[in-house]
Amino acid sequence: MAAVLASGPAAALSHRSAAALWRLAPPAAGEVEVTRATKFRGRPGILAHCSPLPSDEVAEIDGIPVTAVPRTLLDLAAILSRRQLERTLNQAEVLRLTDRLSLPDLLKRYPRRQGTAVLRAILADGQALNGRTRNDFEEMFVGLIDAHGLPRPRFNADVMVRGRHVEVDFLWQERRLIVELDGRQVHGTGHAFESDRERDRILLVEGWRVIRLTWRQLRDEGDGIVADLIDALGA
Repeated sequence: MAAVLASGPAAALSHRSAAALWRLAPPAAGEVEVTRATKFRGRPGILAHCSPLPSDEVAEIDGIPVTAVPRTLLDLAAILSRRQLERTLNQAEVLRLTDRLSLPDLLKRYPRRQGTAVLRAILADGQALNGRTRNDFEEMFVGLIDAHGLPRPRFNADVMVRGRHVEVDFLWQERRLIVELDGRQVHGTGHAFESDRERDRILLVEGWRVIRLTWRQLRDEGDGIVADLIDALGA
């Protein structure tokens, strides 16, 4: 709030700072980012952006003027990598953050703005918005399959087996293939060990194939994992 007030009238929190306020991303260290339609000088601790800011692109959270979710995503498209932007879009979907103004509306409004090309590509590729990864372990696996051009799975997806929902890390629905990432912190307890084996047994009987990978395997045996996935996917 202090950064917005210090930036003068009609200013709004934006970019990474807006993403943090919307809970689309963790708070970023460093300067607070603020946008205003007219030029202004940033102060220590404030990163100033000058850009048109129509009223329908501004919202308010806890009394703080902030760029609306679609505008925040548009701003982030100019500064994030494609994978980072995908994660942020997925987070907006998970949180069900909707707005009367849509991203396609903004892309029509700003057709040549920096980042619009990658944003259009992500929206056109429905596979990019299949869910969100939750930690570095999962990010590492996604990076591996992307680097080798393998088809994207659904992330953190639900499978219905025997009348109940079972959440799995990665799912190729048509190939009935599941990949689970086994971290010691989550899967190393006695209860988790028993539960994982029960799930694997039920999934196998119901026609699903389950591949379990550890962090060390993913780090040291990437080529072998990719070869096995290619065979399992029939790719």
